[in-house]
Amino acid sequence: MPDIVNVKYQQTGKSKSINELGMREMQARAFEARTAQYLLIKAPPASGKSRALMFIGLDKLINQGLKKVIVAVPERSIGSSFGLTDLKSFGFFANWSPKNRFNLCTPGGETSKVKAFLKFLESNEQILICTHATLRFAFDAIDEKQLNDCLLAIDEFHHVSVDGANRLGEVLSNIMQKSTAHIVAMTGSFFRGDSVPILLPEVEAQFIKVTYNYYEQLNGYNYLKSLGIGYHFYQGRYTSAINEILDENKKTIIHIPSVNSGESTKDKYEEVNRIIDSLGELDYQDPDTGVLYVKSKTTGKVLKIADLVNDSQKERDKIQNYLYKVKKASDIDIIIALGMAKEGFDWPFCEHVLTVGYRGSLTEIIQIIGRATRDSENKSHAQFTNLIAQPDAEDDVVKLSVNNMLKAITASLLMEQVLAPNFKFKPKFPETDEDDNDTDDDGNTIKIRGFKLPSSQRAKDIIESDINDLKARIMQDNQMLKAMPGNVDPEVINNVLIPKIIRETYPELSDEDVEAVRQHIVVDSVIKNSTIEEVGDKRFIRMADSFVNIDDINIDLIDTINPFQKAFEILSKSVTASVFKAIQETIDATRIQMTEEEAIILWPKIKNWIAKTGEHPSLQSFDPQEKRLAEAIIFLKEQKRKAQVNE
Repeated sequence: MPDIVNVKYQQTGKSKSINELGMREMQARAFEARTAQYLLIKAPPASGKSRALMFIGLDKLINQGLKKVIVAVPERSIGSSFGLTDLKSFGFFANWSPKNRFNLCTPGGETSKVKAFLKFLESNEQILICTHATLRFAFDAIDEKQLNDCLLAIDEFHHVSVDGANRLGEVLSNIMQKSTAHIVAMTGSFFRGDSVPILLPEVEAQFIKVTYNYYEQLNGYNYLKSLGIGYHFYQGRYTSAINEILDENKKTIIHIPSVNSGESTKDKYEEVNRIIDSLGELDYQDPDTGVLYVKSKTTGKVLKIADLVNDSQKERDKIQNYLYKVKKASDIDIIIALGMAKEGFDWPFCEHVLTVGYRGSLTEIIQIIGRATRDSENKSHAQFTNLIAQPDAEDDVVKLSVNNMLKAITASLLMEQVLAPNFKFKPKFPETDEDDNDTDDDGNTIKIRGFKLPSSQRAKDIIESDINDLKARIMQDNQMLKAMPGNVDPEVINNVLIPKIIRETYPELSDEDVEAVRQHIVVDSVIKNSTIEEVGDKRFIRMADSFVNIDDINIDLIDTINPFQKAFEILSKSVTASVFKAIQETIDATRIQMTEEEAIILWPKIKNWIAKTGEHPSLQSFDPQEKRLAEAIIFLKEQKRKAQVNE
């Protein structure tokens, strides 16, 4: 099927150009906040978070009086990103010079690494690099006050959680409460995907946030000018479907599914063998590097393949060491991985990420896509393709398959919004002192009648920094997924379901701020799913079935549009009629229950329907909205009956 998302960029070079201190755009933005005790950097893969930490860490050591910098990464391979780095040659005042003996991202047991961690704290050395696991184990052996005047930098911060079972979250909380340590947290997304917050609101409020969005990053590249996100639905074994979409001329990472997923055959080694067999015939494996040399059955050329699925630590270390030293595009053609080659994995030449199976976490999707969005002269287009099992209408697990398909597509639509330029929204007739005639140079400010501004700083911060993560929570919510196919009125989605999720996520917000955040979520989603067209000297916006002058839009009009309807429209065009019928029936069988709030919103629509048609809405209608109106009548009659009984 064609790409769901295809975004084009202007290749301005801005995100890669450096200033007089040798800093790229994101790094300079982060460095401006270097004096913050608690700093949260939210920036996409390849934006330079590792070096940003080096700049900040060195400034804290040299200019702010801190004694040590401890960098914690989720897995050993990412530790190499924080190795010896020359910064002075590019204008900075010091080099990043960690000593090898305090780089604990090496083979070996945690006991010896914890001993090295303790020695570091007692020594005069200033920089230590370790894994999240080592930090957790070391924390059991130290007092929090030993981290006084230290900087703790946590890479891939989304691994933290306030969940009581999350040890890293507990460590962070204790350090903040019981020591004077500074913290720099870095992540490409603040959304875990398991509905558990990373930080409690009162803790998160202590962090200064620096946000650099995906659009800024990709639009500022030199070579990459477009990114495609697409889906391919298959039946049977995925290994037989890979050939349909794998282009051996594209530098590709194949992520096979977790052995616990429905897409897995439960034999990961056999899956790797099948993928290799589908490509061609294995010629030999280099004993020194671990690279597999496979002669293509279609072109006859020899493909260099890396297998990261092999559990043998010796073999895995061998191929990882080779990949770390890759310098040119011809050094490797295809990488096959399972849990690896995601976070922090740097292969700039990668053009295509082919991922099998639904990924439940937006963070994981962002990380996977990020493997292909490095800027490199060998590519002008990057591609993410997700192979998803198409539900069998006769299968008992059709419900799970349908849910996964909807979640996969909505995640892609969210990524489309993440990857698009940002709009700014203001009231058409603001009640503030703000000048209604002000204009923005970027032309991306849209004024809307009835639009509310947030009143608290917390709500402003959510809109400024967390809007995409909140959208992710909304779009992946089970009730929302059941509402998306059109069987729930858009005004119910916008005015009942969305504010409910906002209240659950941010219980500290007032009703006024919940409404302000809600409006921003809905407006941003609808506008980014619309097209803006210029007719003469005026701009018009095409939103669903509406085509209106952009100067005339108001919040009431926007609230009549389902911001997520596009997901179901995409699905309806991507599967066979029988499968689509099974999907509809599955969703109908698990629809959300009627609520009083929904019934109140639908009552005027029921009256309009009767006045217009002369008939009551039918429960047997094929129109899901008419059917929902009929259900609302039954609900209201039942509520009336209960009220009479209780009188």
